[in-house]
Amino acid sequence: MCGIVGVVSSLPVNQLIYDALLLLQHRGQDAAGIVTQLDQKFFMHKAKGMVRDVFRTRNMRALPGPLGLGQVRYPTAGNAYSEEEAQPFYVNAPFGLVLVHNGNLTNAHALKSEMFLTDHRHINTESDSEVLLNVLAHELEKTTRGLPLGPQDIFQAVKRVHERVKGSYAVVAMIAGHGLLAFRDPFGIRPLCYGVDANGAVMVASESVALEGTGHRFVRDVQPGEALYIESGGVIHTEQCSPESQLSPCIFEYVYLARPDSTLDGISVYQARLNLGETLAKRVISTVPPQDIDVVIPIPESSRPSATQLAHLLGLPYREGFVKNRYVGRTFIMPGQGVRKRSVRQKLNVIQSEFKGRNVLLVDDSIVRGTTSREIVMMARDAGAKKVYLASAAPPVRFPNVYGIDMPTGSELVAFEKTVEEVRQIIGCDALIYQDVAAMKAAILSAQSETSTRLDGFDASCFDGVYVTGDVSVRDILQLQALRPRVDETQEDNSRLALPNPAHE
Repeated sequence: MCGIVGVVSSLPVNQLIYDALLLLQHRGQDAAGIVTQLDQKFFMHKAKGMVRDVFRTRNMRALPGPLGLGQVRYPTAGNAYSEEEAQPFYVNAPFGLVLVHNGNLTNAHALKSEMFLTDHRHINTESDSEVLLNVLAHELEKTTRGLPLGPQDIFQAVKRVHERVKGSYAVVAMIAGHGLLAFRDPFGIRPLCYGVDANGAVMVASESVALEGTGHRFVRDVQPGEALYIESGGVIHTEQCSPESQLSPCIFEYVYLARPDSTLDGISVYQARLNLGETLAKRVISTVPPQDIDVVIPIPESSRPSATQLAHLLGLPYREGFVKNRYVGRTFIMPGQGVRKRSVRQKLNVIQSEFKGRNVLLVDDSIVRGTTSREIVMMARDAGAKKVYLASAAPPVRFPNVYGIDMPTGSELVAFEKTVEEVRQIIGCDALIYQDVAAMKAAILSAQSETSTRLDGFDASCFDGVYVTGDVSVRDILQLQALRPRVDETQEDNSRLALPNPAHE
């Protein structure tokens, strides 16, 4: 998962992009980059690390101009430790193009070969974002054929990109001397929206919180398959560039990835998580009588809305039983089992008085590997809990994700080809309650405002195995897994889900 932003203004945009990237830091902590444009010249700085560490005063001074874009990276393909794969990516023809991308291409390998053999373009990294940039550059070159560039030429190029590229992609690109281009894949899997400020500046960003937090008025979400072209003077052109688009956003955005104060495709993330707690409460009642539960305790941070609502509906005390050390990395993806186990103990400390002699219901947003859950259950028992029940606001994660979340291979998922009882035994809790897939979809959909574009469904492939693009086979998944970021086992993994989520702190 990555966070992307682009701005067209009449004033310098370096600080504005920096501020927006801070608001999107939860979407990626591996690397950050900004590129600006002044007098048809690009100025770029990118490096591995958090936004606050990558950009110093000297770097910001070297980013002049009223147009720009930026990205915070969480690697899902290529080499997680390669400085070269930090975004933005740049090509000098046609015009000069820079691009940032959130998502994952499912046909990147085939496109890379096609780029070399047919389009005569060289891809220098293992990043699918560089592939996407070169496809866009090639289609722009074909469309213009040396003639002046207009909005319809850009939209025609995006149409060809949609025809060639498969998978998930929300994109912001800058065309030297012309303006900013933003577009979203025909399924709208990854989020993208735009807004304007009082001075007429236009911002495109992954989440609405980046707009609101920088003084921009949210206008609307970019529709699936739609492209926005914003001229350097601020004039906005839009066009639907995919005749068969449908709105099926990734449901994991609402479960975990997005900030709770964001609204994606008309759905309040916070309300969606409250609704998940409501439906989860019904599942808990069918498994564990409420009178057998003394207290409801969330596993920090993103499970809090669901746990609060669940406790309220069941008439049970809600307590904070874990204190989080926000300076220790998230353990979703860690380089080794020993490191992962040690990190759980480092990042969470128990308040023993909330556990001692009680039957506790722990609530988490989701359970992926099960390693963290097992360790937390042990911590609760060590603190004196009589019984430990565990409820997940999401259904069992049984399938890999191929659209931009670095989910582990099937064999690494604790629920892969296992019953709930088998998972319960592995985790070691006294009862394990999962959300139902249909109930999850209904709960999140019910958080959408009545005035928003209605969803055609969700991509819930990591829960139900249905890949919304329809082009993914078992063989494809194996190939994509081979392209997962290469991690040095001696280092800590800095991918998105391995680190603290500032959105939830």
